[in-house]
Amino acid sequence: MRRMLNMPFGYKLILPYVLCLLLAVGTVGGFAYTNSVNSLKEKTRENIQGTLQQMRDNIRYHTDNIERISNMLYYNYSLQSALRRYDQGWYSYETMTKTLMPALENLLNYTGSNIGLSVYLQNDSLSEVFYYDNGQNPLLSTKRYEIFHLKRIEAEAWYRELRLSETMAGQSIWRQILRDEANGNISLLERMDDVQRGKSIGMIRISVQISDLLDAVDYRKIGGYSTLRVVDGTGRVVIESSPENTAGESGSMDRNRLLLSEPLDGLGWELQAYVPNSLFDESADKVRRMTLLVCLVSAIVLAGLGIGVSSYFSRRIQKIVGSLNDFRDGDFQKRISYTGNDELGQIAAAFNRMGSNIEELIHRNYAVSLQKKEAELESLQAQINPHFLYNTLSSISRLAQFGDVQTLQLLVQELAKFYRLSLNRGEILTTVGKEIEHAKAYIAIQCIKYGDRMNVYYDIDPEVLEFTTVKLILQPMLENALEHAWFGSTIGIRLVVEKRDSDIVFKVIDTGVGMKAETIQQILDPDGPRIGYGIRNVDSRIKLHGGSRYGVVIGSRTGIGTCIQITIPRRM
Repeated sequence: MRRMLNMPFGYKLILPYVLCLLLAVGTVGGFAYTNSVNSLKEKTRENIQGTLQQMRDNIRYHTDNIERISNMLYYNYSLQSALRRYDQGWYSYETMTKTLMPALENLLNYTGSNIGLSVYLQNDSLSEVFYYDNGQNPLLSTKRYEIFHLKRIEAEAWYRELRLSETMAGQSIWRQILRDEANGNISLLERMDDVQRGKSIGMIRISVQISDLLDAVDYRKIGGYSTLRVVDGTGRVVIESSPENTAGESGSMDRNRLLLSEPLDGLGWELQAYVPNSLFDESADKVRRMTLLVCLVSAIVLAGLGIGVSSYFSRRIQKIVGSLNDFRDGDFQKRISYTGNDELGQIAAAFNRMGSNIEELIHRNYAVSLQKKEAELESLQAQINPHFLYNTLSSISRLAQFGDVQTLQLLVQELAKFYRLSLNRGEILTTVGKEIEHAKAYIAIQCIKYGDRMNVYYDIDPEVLEFTTVKLILQPMLENALEHAWFGSTIGIRLVVEKRDSDIVFKVIDTGVGMKAETIQQILDPDGPRIGYGIRNVDSRIKLHGGSRYGVVIGSRTGIGTCIQITIPRRM
């Protein structure tokens, strides 16, 4: 949770959008995929079912054609009239040659398929006509007809099971009898009646090859890996059409494939199609890839739009945050330039007004602080000057009394230089060179006072003399050393001025008594006791002009001495 709170605004803006986007695209994509796959499966199922119906109709056309041949024979009244008579001799021969055999010959020519037409007659006065096939399928050679006496088959079990005598006239039955199953044939059986008298006169049998009858059953019509079967009422496979690599498979077929079926009316069989699930899976894979592609493209486009919008608002927020950070770092001149009058534009306008007001207040406060520090400086000078002037005038009086005119002249000159540089035409700033001259004038006056007891050394970089500094920053440090640092009868002071990176560093080093850490802390504490007031005034004026990183640093050890370092920015 904390990591979420620390996340940039742009990420907070885009992450919920991306999550909602993925959820929406995933939901819509999943719904579309499921519906598409189901629709595709249903469409494929309908197409295959339609193909099976076409096969069923084709088979029905073949069976109807055979049944029409049987009906043509059944309703041949002239033939029925001839078969009523049981006369021997010439009449029987004439019935055979002029009525029965021509009728059967005409029926064979009615269809182009190889069929076997057999009639079993109760009239045993007619001769039998049949062939010896030696166990071969008779339908493989040519179309032919045969004439038998009905008494040949009356004792057969299959004939008794048919119960043709109880079958309604004009109805036919498809059965495999005799050698039909071995030869791959099936026969249409129908009772032959004397329609006028309502009496049975025999049986009609039309045999046809199952392969001819079911020639429309081809697995390639529904798919390269599908299997077509025709099964009878007991579940026995009559014919099967399938690829070579799946021929004979039955155990796993039902489990791994979809079963579609169509009944074959009249035959009592059923046409079954085993469609592999892979056929649906391939189509589903295509739909899945297309759905994923559409979802991916949609997600990328929408994510790109979301990232663009997020980046747009994030950049505007970052401008505000960057400006606030600049304010925090002290750059109150920073402004935000926005076009538009939306909420962010109003925030930017309010921010700019706030910046202007803060900058104005800072300038006012700066001016007040500067005036306060300058007043403190004037107060400090007012405190220093009378006492310093009194001591100097006393020194001049003594020199005049002793008649040391040369020293007297030098003292008066240094005193005049000191006050000339102190006044500086009322300016707050001066050059480093003039500040050093002012310090040297002060030291010269003090050297006349203390004589050999005071030793002063200078280490000044001439390249810093033209840079600008706050005036009167060295004299209070020198005065502090001469008033409080005496350790014995002599004292040494070293004044160092040098460049350091982009700064100028002043050092006033003495060999005096030194200070404790508590005393240094009290001197530099703005709210501390009024000791080292001059040093504290210098430090605050430098910070006011240069910033918090500049000012006075004191280093001291008791009995060794003190080093006061003043750092100012290097400015012209």
